[in-house]
Amino acid sequence: MADIKREIERKYEAPDADGDGGGLPDLTGVAGVATVADQGVAHLDATYYDTADERLAAHGITLRRRTGGSDAGWHLKLPVAPGEREEIHAPLSDTLPDELAALVRSRTRAAELLPVVRLRSARALRDLLDARGRLLAEVGLDSVHAERLSGGVGEASWTEIEVELADGGDPAFLDKVDKRLRKAGVRPSAAASKLARALAETAPERTRGPAPAGDPVNAGDHVLAYLREQRAAVVDLDPAVRRDAEDSVHSMRVATRRLRSTLKSFRSVLDRSVTDPIGDELKWLAGVLGQDRDREVLTARLTAALDDVPPDLVHGPVAERLHKWSGAEHGTARGRLLGVLDSHRYLTLLDTLDTLITDPPLRRAAAHQPDKALAEAVRKDFRKVSALIARALDADPGTGRDVALHEARKKTKRTRYAAEAAVPALGKPAKSLVKSMKALQNRLGEHQDAVMAREALRELAAVAHAAGEDTFTYGLLHEREQRRAADVEAALPAFWDGVKDATTAL
Repeated sequence: MADIKREIERKYEAPDADGDGGGLPDLTGVAGVATVADQGVAHLDATYYDTADERLAAHGITLRRRTGGSDAGWHLKLPVAPGEREEIHAPLSDTLPDELAALVRSRTRAAELLPVVRLRSARALRDLLDARGRLLAEVGLDSVHAERLSGGVGEASWTEIEVELADGGDPAFLDKVDKRLRKAGVRPSAAASKLARALAETAPERTRGPAPAGDPVNAGDHVLAYLREQRAAVVDLDPAVRRDAEDSVHSMRVATRRLRSTLKSFRSVLDRSVTDPIGDELKWLAGVLGQDRDREVLTARLTAALDDVPPDLVHGPVAERLHKWSGAEHGTARGRLLGVLDSHRYLTLLDTLDTLITDPPLRRAAAHQPDKALAEAVRKDFRKVSALIARALDADPGTGRDVALHEARKKTKRTRYAAEAAVPALGKPAKSLVKSMKALQNRLGEHQDAVMAREALRELAAVAHAAGEDTFTYGLLHEREQRRAADVEAALPAFWDGVKDATTAL
């Protein structure tokens, strides 16, 4: 089973040293440091793996098998922020553990992982301790020798200082160490990692990836920039979804929906004969991501509602039945989702999205000025929202109105995402529309959640009744949810009057 920790560190250039730590500046003067404890010299031997075209390195991801030191094993490091990575550690073995291979699959897909670089280091380690003997940070003077194994030839050697914050430490402490090191003439490393430096120094002729996209100019540029951002979100979130990290499934689902909505909204820019099949696949993926998420949201809502019921009005094992209902599908849905993330269909979708962005099916309008082409697409979406709101308000309360409001909510999301894509080109008017659509989406979402909660409560009540239990509390909660939906409906006309002219400035 893999262990996960947050790694916060900084790297610095250092003069060549004999490997015994003699090149380290004196750090006893750092505020808060009472003792600098010599931990000796460790000899580390690490082989780094990547695809032939170095997809992991291109995104700041490192995957290695290392022997020596106190944490020998397989290490996968995923970037979180500058100087901060999430490190996932698996026990030492001859072959790459399946769980780590899965966490990079959204990057590697069908490509083989190969050994690309071997790094051998002599690490002179010092522990920075406070007055109570607690570890503040580890400082290592690393004498590194890099050997290229594939994708190039050559060797390189250098010495660097690495300062890693202790688990749970205050990142501000690294600023204090940084100040002391700079005062001693030490400068930050230009390379983000040892691997990045090794790749650069051992393969001067390495194939370059595609040039970074420039600033958006025309309508097509702006649409592609937004699509690129959402595609990156899906790929980046894949490892977190596999690990069941908090809010990861929801975030990935939102990125998937944004992609699909953008393809629909900007059909004047992108050829729908190419994008419609992609939209169908994105709809499938969003559906899979939503299977467990929808029940999770409903459970949280019903649990909070039950907590608000006075104890004397809770009849029967309502909380226990709700908990059982919540967990009934979680394991099945979780297994189904992991299967999808490893499926040929999903990995093909990721490849298709890459192709869409690198070789987009642009139409003539893509070359138009964004202020006109994008604004018209956003206005078109907004008109659909307006028509659906009018239809819902004209309908009698009940299923017909519920369905119309749900459709209006979906179109509201689409309009919001279209406006988000247009913000860099249209500025304040698009931002204002995003804000209005988000507020409308929240209100309509509250209504839809109440509709779905009533449906779940009817299901729970039926099961409880069949078991001979008192169903009074389910009825009470059902009535409260019905009142919540009615409150949204009653307030909607006045609210809509305040936002329905939101596109006038576009």
